[in-house]
Amino acid sequence: MGLLWGKRCQKCSVGCPPTSAGVKWNKEDAMSESKEWATLSPEEFTQLQKYIDYTNKKVQDVLQEFYGEGALSRHLQGDSIDFEGFKLFLKTYLEAEEISDELCRHLFMSFQTTAGQDKTEPTAQSAPGFVCVNDVSCYFSLLEGGRPEDKLEFTFKLYDKDGNGLLDSSEVDRIITQMMRVAEYLEWDVTELKPILQEMMREIDYDGSGTVSLSEWLRGGATTVPLLVLLGLEATMKDDGQHLWRLKHFNRPVYCNVCETLLLGLRKQGLRCTFCKFTVHERCARKAPPSCISTYAKSRRDTSAQAHVWVRGGCDGNKCDRCQKKIKSFQSLTGITCAWCHQTIHDECLPFMSPTCDCGILRDHILPPSAIYPVVLERQNSQKNGVCGTPSEEPAQPFTTPEGQALRIIPVPDTHPLLVFVNPKSGGKQGERVLRKFQYLLNPRQVYNLLKGGPGQGLNFFRDVPDFRILVCGGDGTVGWILDAIDKANLPTRPPVAVLPLGTGNDLARCLRWGGGYDGENLVKILKDIEASNILQMDRWSVQVMPDNPEEKGDPVPYEIINNYFSIGVDASIAHRFHVMREKYPEKFNSRMKNKLWYFEFATSETIFATCKKLKECVSVECCGQPLDLSGALSGVAILNIPSMHGGSNLWGETKRPLGEAAARSTAGGAAQPQVITDAETLKNCVQDLSDLRMEVVGLEGVIEMGQIYTGLKSAGKRLAKCSEIMLRTDKHLPMQIDGEPWMQAPCTIKITHKNQAPMLIAPPPRSSSFFGLKKGPQEP
Repeated sequence: MGLLWGKRCQKCSVGCPPTSAGVKWNKEDAMSESKEWATLSPEEFTQLQKYIDYTNKKVQDVLQEFYGEGALSRHLQGDSIDFEGFKLFLKTYLEAEEISDELCRHLFMSFQTTAGQDKTEPTAQSAPGFVCVNDVSCYFSLLEGGRPEDKLEFTFKLYDKDGNGLLDSSEVDRIITQMMRVAEYLEWDVTELKPILQEMMREIDYDGSGTVSLSEWLRGGATTVPLLVLLGLEATMKDDGQHLWRLKHFNRPVYCNVCETLLLGLRKQGLRCTFCKFTVHERCARKAPPSCISTYAKSRRDTSAQAHVWVRGGCDGNKCDRCQKKIKSFQSLTGITCAWCHQTIHDECLPFMSPTCDCGILRDHILPPSAIYPVVLERQNSQKNGVCGTPSEEPAQPFTTPEGQALRIIPVPDTHPLLVFVNPKSGGKQGERVLRKFQYLLNPRQVYNLLKGGPGQGLNFFRDVPDFRILVCGGDGTVGWILDAIDKANLPTRPPVAVLPLGTGNDLARCLRWGGGYDGENLVKILKDIEASNILQMDRWSVQVMPDNPEEKGDPVPYEIINNYFSIGVDASIAHRFHVMREKYPEKFNSRMKNKLWYFEFATSETIFATCKKLKECVSVECCGQPLDLSGALSGVAILNIPSMHGGSNLWGETKRPLGEAAARSTAGGAAQPQVITDAETLKNCVQDLSDLRMEVVGLEGVIEMGQIYTGLKSAGKRLAKCSEIMLRTDKHLPMQIDGEPWMQAPCTIKITHKNQAPMLIAPPPRSSSFFGLKKGPQEP
């Protein structure tokens, strides 16, 4: 017999164990609870998710503090904790010094309305002022990152109190209750999910014993696709043909590819494959055929011409790429789309299409399956190619077959395969959306999530591929991470790097004409721009920090390489205060506008207190052995490699190209320039260049001058020098920053020298622009 699912509870919004099992709800308690405390608001749940994104803790680690001599053990009574213990649990788990008392209380009360109402258990969990610690732990474990299998096992063991490896129906139901709560907060239509979980509950007791073992629980969860998606199905490559599902809400009529009926509901919720856009009802996911794309050829003999992979539906309103007529909807699956070349056509136009797919307008970037095939390699050869990190730190390599055979790339001649790295945490949810879009536009084996193994996997896979390019989707810090990984990889040929700017700042992307931030533009247009881009060699600089007192503790230096800029003094002080506050209160920094307001507040207080005034009294600078004059009221010094800082400000200023001898000297490259220039008149004619083997040194007088430069009221700071090597010495603790990452540094000596040059891709100039330079050129095909 299968496990029983009871009637719907008025307080849980899910089915509860039947009353025959001894479960009874106290109606007076239910009526006394204020409705406003029943669930978190969407804003509060979003705030909670941001806390979880920032923390490095795991629930199972914090849970140990409630037992034995743990710091939270005094708050545990039976299986329950009081409000103070709950607050301490949140602060420890979320690594936050302060959390809104309203959020804590609201979340605490939400657990009281759903958890621990079993009157047969003589614990404190049913008493006012207490919540079940297992319910709390189960809930947060579902929200944090990790494999679905691990989450299923952890939640099972939470409720297996006697450790016999079995759960009864009421215990399993409490796990499902927390899953349903998470689903509601994630905006799932639980009316669709509930029948699926009911069916799972009926089928999960495989041996008919009336209890569920761990193996039965894991097997039932692993075969329930919507549940795996809810638990956070990892977007990793499985064997070819297997769909990679994600929850999708549609704003127009959509039909299921399995049963061919309409997705119902106000939000038309369904599951869609990231790789091929095959769409199904949640209940139809089990019946979906393993018809997803092949990402590699099964053998060297199978590397013939690529065939189209047609997926039905979702084409209504588009133009047919063959006959150019509109594809009309007939209240059914309409039209077909190729998952490789992305051509959309009428069903009746299919016989007129060539059976061979050339991968369409993105053929220069795409690795078709015929370009990737398995080979048998000796173990030492596969180990020899391992780079970029300790193998034990990386998950199973995605460039192997299920049988363990390594995959090799032989690209199509005269193409430039694109290796894409995406930082999903950059730009809020933008990174996740960009990751999915590239997995659809390209071969999924070309696209890597940097939070899952770092860049080493992709660089290993593409190691011997000729003429490949790299696209980094993230902020300046992500670009620096990839450039550093390329250094360590020791590739035969260094690939050029393009940038899709996510997040804030993006100074390097601005200089390379990729823009100051991604706002949802057509990725096909961006890929075509990469195809038309040119290579620019960018200087990179090594930073060596030598403390005067090595025993003195201080902040760690964030980077050893400068790609954009280094600064000390007033601007670093503002950045450091911003950084410290964001680490302490991450929920207050959840939008670009709020971030700018905080920067304004810190800049205002810096104006009042002037913590870095008279910088010359505690800092000395030498350029190629020549002391630099820091006279005047300087409060900061910036050392620039690129003409952009703090989101687009050019502290060096614009320079009209001089005539005659000065012009030849400034345009002939680094070899024709002197090692150091400090003369004020000569500096006026010096042009900033990413490839000239020189750095520019600028003095800042204070916050007011910085504000004038940022707003365009002043053209630049004070030009101090242009040189190839710099030595700084400090006599006291001072704020510093490298590429936007600040820290507080004890007295030290800092040496900056040239490291190497990295080939970067600079976007083609826009075809046309308005007076303000805001109008974009016409979209490329």
